[in-house]
Amino acid sequence: MVDDDTETRLARNLPDLVAIRRDIHAHPELGMEETRTAALVAQKLRGWGIEVTEGVGRMGVVGTLRGRRPGQGAIGLRADMDALALTERTELPYASTNTGRMHACGHDGHTTMLLGAAQLLAEAPDFAGTVHFIFQPAEEGRGGAQAMLADGLFERFPCDAVYGMHNMPGIPVGHFATRKGPLMAASGRWQVVFRGTGGHGGNSPHLATDITVAQATFVQALQTIVSRNVSSLDSVVVSVGHIAAGAPESLNVMPSELHIGGTMRAFTPAMQTLVEARIRDLAEQCAALHGATAETTLWWGTVPLINHAHETDAAIGALNALVGPAQVATDTSPVTGGEDFAFMLRAKPGAFVFIGNGTAPDGQAHALHTPLYDFNDAALPHGIGFLVGLVRRELGVPAAA
Repeated sequence: MVDDDTETRLARNLPDLVAIRRDIHAHPELGMEETRTAALVAQKLRGWGIEVTEGVGRMGVVGTLRGRRPGQGAIGLRADMDALALTERTELPYASTNTGRMHACGHDGHTTMLLGAAQLLAEAPDFAGTVHFIFQPAEEGRGGAQAMLADGLFERFPCDAVYGMHNMPGIPVGHFATRKGPLMAASGRWQVVFRGTGGHGGNSPHLATDITVAQATFVQALQTIVSRNVSSLDSVVVSVGHIAAGAPESLNVMPSELHIGGTMRAFTPAMQTLVEARIRDLAEQCAALHGATAETTLWWGTVPLINHAHETDAAIGALNALVGPAQVATDTSPVTGGEDFAFMLRAKPGAFVFIGNGTAPDGQAHALHTPLYDFNDAALPHGIGFLVGLVRRELGVPAAA
C-alpha cells in the first residue's frame, strides 16, 4: 500500500494520466521518430517543476528531481516510448491515428507510469538524493538504450542503480513478477542468402543448381541446433521468419538467389556463440551439398537481461509493501523475449520487473505485438505506486507497511 496522502494525490491525478496514456496510444511513433512523444514528456515534466534534458541519445528525455532531504544517492527509473510497425485492429476510440503504427507493446503505458511517478514525487519530494526519470527511445530493435549510453547517459546523470518495468498480459492487474539473475534472453537476427545458377523449372531442372532444395534442407537442419547441440538444461530459440525467392509471375523459373532469415534467442554468451556458429555452418554445408553457396549475416539486438541481487531485493521489498507478498512472484521463469534495458543493466546495477496487464474487456489476454493488444489503464496506479515506493525505499524514506 502507499500512504494516504500519496493515494489521495494519485487518485486525483489518475484521470489526467489516463488521458495522457490514450493520447500517446493514438499517436504512435517508431523508434528514433518519437518527436511528438518526447515533446509531450518534456512539456509535462517541466510543468511539474522537474529539470529536463532533451535529445539524449538523439530522442531520449531525462528528467532530474532532487529530494528536499540531504543525500548523495541517485537512482534511475526508465521507461520506453516507441511503438511498432503494426496495423491496429482494436477499434478503440483512442486507436492509432498513424497508419501502420501501433502501441502494441504497452510503451504508452510505461511512459505514463513513469510520468505519474514523476508527478507525485515532484509534488512531495520527501526523499534524500536524486531521481533521474529516463524516457528512452527506440527499444524495439533500433538501439535506443545503446544510443543513450553512447551519449553519456550515466556520466551526465550519475545513478547508483537503475530500474525498469514491462507489462505482461495474463498476469493479473495488481500482481508483479521478477527474479534474480537471467530474466530475459539475448535477442538476435540472422539472414542467409543462397545463390545458385537458377534455371528452367520445366524444361531443364536437371541443369540447374536448385537453391530451394538447399534452403529446405537448411530449415530442417536448423531444428537440430536446439535438439542436438544445446543441453536440455539451457534454453535457446531459433526460428525462421522470412523466405523469399523467385516471382509469382514466373512459376516456371527456378530462382538463382534466395533470402531466408529469422530470430535467435539465448541466455548466455556461450549459447550465443554456439547458435551463431551452427547457423553459419549449416547454411554453408547445406548449400555445398546442393552445389550452391551461402552468405550468412548474424547480429544481436540485445544482450541477456541479468537482474542484480541487491537491486532485485530492493524492488521486491517495494512491491511487497505495495501489494503484499502474495501478489509478487519472486522467482518467475525467464522469458525468451528481448529487452534492450539489458544494456543499461550491464552499465549499472539494477533490476527489471513485470507488471500484470490482466485481461481485455473481452476476457482475453491479447498478447504483446498483436493488433488487438491494449495497455490496461487499471495497471497505471500499481506501476506508479511501485516506482514511488522504490524511490522512497532506496533514497531514505521507508515505504508504508
